[in-house]
Order: sequence, then structure tokens, then C-alpha cells
Amino acid sequence: MFGNVLVTGGAGFLGSQLVKTLLPTSDHLYIIDNLSTGTLAALPETDKITFYKACITDEKVLDDILPKVDYIFHFACKNLVLSVDNIYSDFHTNVLGGFTLLRKAKELSPQLKRFVYASTASVYGNAEILPTPETYYNIKLPYSASKFTTEHYCDVYFNMYHLPVTTLRFSNVYGPGQLISNPYCGVIAKFFDAAGSDQPFEIFGDGKQTRDFTYVEDAMDATILAAVSDVALGEKYNVGTGIETSVLQLAASVKKAAAKETLGNAFAPKRSVDVVQRRCIDTGKIERELGWKNRHSLLEGLTKTHEWLKGS
Repeated sequence: MFGNVLVTGGAGFLGSQLVKTLLPTSDHLYIIDNLSTGTLAALPETDKITFYKACITDEKVLDDILPKVDYIFHFACKNLVLSVDNIYSDFHTNVLGGFTLLRKAKELSPQLKRFVYASTASVYGNAEILPTPETYYNIKLPYSASKFTTEHYCDVYFNMYHLPVTTLRFSNVYGPGQLISNPYCGVIAKFFDAAGSDQPFEIFGDGKQTRDFTYVEDAMDATILAAVSDVALGEKYNVGTGIETSVLQLAASVKKAAAKETLGNAFAPKRSVDVVQRRCIDTGKIERELGWKNRHSLLEGLTKTHEWLKGS
């Protein structure tokens, strides 16, 4: 169904889960990842995968791969915490990398059926509209700025050159494949790690800040729909639940899923990246246009994550 596929950032959390999702219906998968936070252990062992340890700005690697591929899933990026630590590195990977991939895809992939760009709900910042629609933005951090900039270049390449681009704005995705060995993993992986060692859950600030937590299988469903739906061409879609959950509520749910409800919390000062007090995104557009539905409640997703952790 998918022919030959390129997944950038394919050894990371979301990228590796996408690789596993695509493997049964693809002829071959090419993966680019510099392994700065990803790991080869996340990838299946199969002759259907060719792995390149490289940065997405490496044009020689792109020259080799892009003439062969029918689909591109661009998931490589510097994450939120690293963006504040090194704003130039964030720009180099998230903006220059995304632009380079778009430019080379136009040049070398005439048969391209879809370019799916993994953006982020972080472009909404501390939104004044909740649930937040795709038409809103509020850029405050380097990560948000760089991801939003590449969204604009996706628009340019769609409108000027008819590159078949679709953008997805993911909100706080969690689930199997999110490893604590990555120091920049999400809060849910850290909470489960604390539960496994009977330690209190570290919470930055007062824990009343909210997020819209999305189970990874639901995120993958959205990614596949974005790649195959004609109506998705040139569009942007939120991928979340539309449900606002505080970090305190999340901690209680993780403890319930892990059967560690007697554990306490340890509060720490806010970090420089902790600027968003509330997040809840509007998923009406992707539901109407692509027929996507969020299938997992938070507790269902956390329970499946815990089962995976026990078996890994």
C-alpha cells in the first residue's frame, strides 16, 4: 500500500512506532536518525529497513534515498527542552532540516504521494482559546518557533510547487516505545519509572498546569489517515483528545494504572520551558474531514503503557 517510505527520526519514540505501524504495508522503509535521542533497539530487525545514521541536513543521504520513495514522514526534530539549551541547534535541525527535506523532495521525488510533517501543539503556547483550533497560534519558545516556521515552508511547497504536504500537530503523545533512557522523554514515562522504583513523582510547579495527553496508537491512526486521505492535502490537523488533564490528575491516574496509589509527589520549581498553564486542543477538524477518532481514554492508554513496560 505504501511502497517505499522515508521516516526521519525513525529511531525515536514516535518515529519508531510509525515504522512498526508501516512495516506490514510497505515495500521498504528508509530511516534517517542521528541517534541523539533515538535508539536502534527501537527498530525491528528486518531486511525491509535501511537505516542511515545521519542528520536530515545531509544532502548526500537525501540524494540517495529520495528518488526511491513514495511517502515521506518527517518526524526528526530537536525537542522542547533542548531547544532552550541550544537555540542554534534547534534552528539547524527543525528549520534548516525541514526546509532541506522539502527542497530535496521537490527536486528528487517526482512520484511522491504524501509528505506528512509532524508538528506540535506547542505552537499554541499559553492559548487564550480552549479547546484550541488550528487557526490559532502563540509562539513563545524556540521549539514552537522552529516547528511553526517549517509549517510555513510546507505551505509554500504545497502552494507554489504542489508538493503533497499534510501537517499534524500532535499533543503530548505517550505510550509504548517511550523510554526513560531518553533524558528528554515525556512526563508519563518519568512517572512510570518513579512508580517502578517506589519513588515520589517529581512535579514541576504546583501540578495544576494542564495538558492534552494522546495515546500513541491514536496518533498513529491519525498519521496513516493523513497520508492516504485526498482531503488532507495542504491541510493542518490537531491530534489530541480535546480533554484537559492536570499534571496532578495525571499523576493519580498513573499511580492507579501501576497499582501504586500510596506513592506521594515531590514538587520542584518550574523550568524555563514551563510556560504553558493550560492545553486542550480542538480535534473537530480531523474528526470531520478524515473520520479520525480518539479511541483511548487516559486510563486505558496508561494501563496499556504499563502492560508494555512490564513486558519490555
